[in-house]
Amino acid sequence: MTAAALRAHLATGLTHVCRAWAITRADGLVLGFTDHDLPLHFDGITFRADTGMSARALVQGTGLAVDNTEAMGALSDSAITEADIEAGRYDGAEVRAWLVNWQEPAQRMLRFAGTIGEIRRGAGAFHADLRGLTEALNQPQGRVYQRPCAAVLGDGQCRFNLAAVGYSETRAAETVTRGQVFGFDGLDLYDDRWFERGMLRVLTGAAAGLAGVIKHDQIRAGGARVIELWEPLRAAVAPGDMLRLEAGCDKR
Repeated sequence: MTAAALRAHLATGLTHVCRAWAITRADGLVLGFTDHDLPLHFDGITFRADTGMSARALVQGTGLAVDNTEAMGALSDSAITEADIEAGRYDGAEVRAWLVNWQEPAQRMLRFAGTIGEIRRGAGAFHADLRGLTEALNQPQGRVYQRPCAAVLGDGQCRFNLAAVGYSETRAAETVTRGQVFGFDGLDLYDDRWFERGMLRVLTGAAAGLAGVIKHDQIRAGGARVIELWEPLRAAVAPGDMLRLEAGCDKR
């Protein structure tokens, strides 16, 4: 990638430039878009030209001011779908934007790097606020030390290995109620409340990749286990979908 070559191209006065965006979701899916009339390809990404994507001019701040822009586009079954937005799959997704010489895509300049903030939907379109990298510097940093442990079981601060035997279970959901309450038969090998404050992760089905924090974990008569999340998952989970339950911690 040669930004210098792009500057030289711009200096000629006869330019062939367009904009390109890449969105990387938390689940690893990468989508590319361009406002050129033909697709572009670089960095192993195909930037589609038929998505109706556009963006307002970048506003570059100094110091800790937040770079801000807004991406706008039509909802498309083959690109950014309303269902995926509703499920939260684009929350916090990484965004990069380039100015590109479409005749020589190697001549390009990265103009913006950040994440997706608020997404608004309506009339078959979406508007996504983009937050620059300096946004993170406006957030409190460091770790708070207090009597209850502030770490999450299995995270980088805790460093406990959830892959250890007895701390996770992968099962198909037997019953699902409102995407928030899940029933399992014969899952009584673990103590009552063993998974409280842990995580439920969806591995297959329409909600694959989504996760929720477990509020209640109860063993009922006959060995049936009922798991309730704090909030409903934002995509449909059906009986038979594979779920991973991860043990919680009482923070003591």
